[in-house]
Amino acid sequence: MMRNMSRAIPRLWKDGYKQFTGLEEAIMKNCEAASGLAACVRTSFGPNGLSKIVINRIEKVIVTTDAATIISELEVQHPAAKLLCLSAAMQQREIGDGANFVVVFAGELLKNAVYNLRKGLHPSVLVRGYEMAAKKVQEMIKELVVYEVNSQKDMYELEKLKLGIKSAISSKQYGLENFLSELVGKACLNSMPQIASNFIVDNIRTVKILGGSIMDSQIIKGMVLESAPKSACTYAESTKVAIFTCSLDSTQTETKGTVLLHDANELMNYNQSEEDFIHGVIKRLKEMGVGVVIVGEKISEMAIHYADKYKLVLLRCISKWTLRRLCRAVRARPVVTLQGIRDADLGVCNKVYTKEIGNDNVTIFEQVNIGDSEVSTIVIRGATETAMNDVERAVDDGVNMVRAMTRNGKFVAGAGAVEIELARRLNQYAATVAGVEQYAVKAYAKSLEVVPRTLAENTGLNDTDIISKLYKAHSEQKDDKQSKEEPATGDNNNNKISKEILKDIKESPTNIGVDIVNGGVRDMTREGVIDLMATRQMGIKLATQSATTILRVDHIIMKKPAGGPRKPNRGHWDDNDETW
Repeated sequence: MMRNMSRAIPRLWKDGYKQFTGLEEAIMKNCEAASGLAACVRTSFGPNGLSKIVINRIEKVIVTTDAATIISELEVQHPAAKLLCLSAAMQQREIGDGANFVVVFAGELLKNAVYNLRKGLHPSVLVRGYEMAAKKVQEMIKELVVYEVNSQKDMYELEKLKLGIKSAISSKQYGLENFLSELVGKACLNSMPQIASNFIVDNIRTVKILGGSIMDSQIIKGMVLESAPKSACTYAESTKVAIFTCSLDSTQTETKGTVLLHDANELMNYNQSEEDFIHGVIKRLKEMGVGVVIVGEKISEMAIHYADKYKLVLLRCISKWTLRRLCRAVRARPVVTLQGIRDADLGVCNKVYTKEIGNDNVTIFEQVNIGDSEVSTIVIRGATETAMNDVERAVDDGVNMVRAMTRNGKFVAGAGAVEIELARRLNQYAATVAGVEQYAVKAYAKSLEVVPRTLAENTGLNDTDIISKLYKAHSEQKDDKQSKEEPATGDNNNNKISKEILKDIKESPTNIGVDIVNGGVRDMTREGVIDLMATRQMGIKLATQSATTILRVDHIIMKKPAGGPRKPNRGHWDDNDETW
């Protein structure tokens, strides 16, 4: 009877299921996978970070130090590592910067968690300790604010915008941060609404034109279209603009039809009706005062002929996103039919002209005297597509920083200063925690050291020596000797402006960070190296949530993949005749 029962009881899983359970198979393997992803992007952290070459699935070659781009192009398969990718994507979407910090910090948390798990700590204890530490860090970081920008009043001052943008850009384009931060600052000022919190990132557009150098990049107060007009007329000044989403052609029937023509007169009359229709449309636009016509679809030869006759600038733009931005730039409404245009649908542009930049002819819609344009365009020049793409990512980060500043303008000391101070205070807090959670709090504090340690490693400095010097500097009280700062190196103009803006910041040991220029440690707030507090707050929150989520997983069950067996990779048929 027992033998028959054993035959009748089925197994728990079907054939093809895989499961990993326990400390060694599930938790530690997950931590190692996530730490491996963090190690991959860690060398790209900071101004001296190294670039990565990523070849995606369509064989597009990407060379960048931007962790958000690297992670988005990689096809990560491990479920634990995917959690870090999702956290980095959320950081990029919410703040626009700090994706690398999220991945690196979460990887360090899990790396230190493995060390404590091997010592015998339970995963639940680590999770509780990490959550306690994260809550305490969110309280401590508010006490370390060194500079604050008024989210309404100060957003219209270029120098204060540049100071907030500079750190975000320097991590991507070290050496060009002064030039690019001024470009981004001016572009944002052109498009800044009366209520700064309503600032729209999409109003800052970038156009990449091959040739020249990065220093040849410029700002256009308006829009730049990467195409020349279809008409012979290429210049208009103080004119109205009409934007159509339909084709500028004779009316086409929805179905095919047959026209029976008996003689030449009927043929001439048939053609004349089409000409009269196009002529009527162009003539009516001219009578309304329109000087520029933009069409989203086909433009007939007849329309170009009459546009030249009435001296209109005629362009074609097939991108609906560009048409929307163009409507915002000239304050026009897109019209869907040629017959239904009204005066209220027309926009106004101060100057429309064609300019040759490099080897490309572009059409520029420039708003000079008609208030501030809602759209600004940054024309990026460069010797290679790769260089221009990297600059474009840095510009995007700078624009996103401006958006974040309009919401919360508080800054903390950069260059690893705030992380080492939080680690020092967390170690003091851990001594007051009763129970084994204090080991998890200490591990959290040690994980915060990864920022200054990575900055030192990527610069070529001795990371252990830098960490010990930072702890010593942050622990000492400020005296008269420390109040005398060394002369700044680098761009004297920029340092002078930064010192004037940051003159209200009191010198404090908590502001001492890693000096990647001269080596060693110093108060880097005197150099204008500050980070947005919201970036660190969101990064710490997302990294902690990712780490605790991974530590809570103790069982992985994988179902058999769908589909039949895969075809074996036997190489090319001409390489080896025996396998075919």
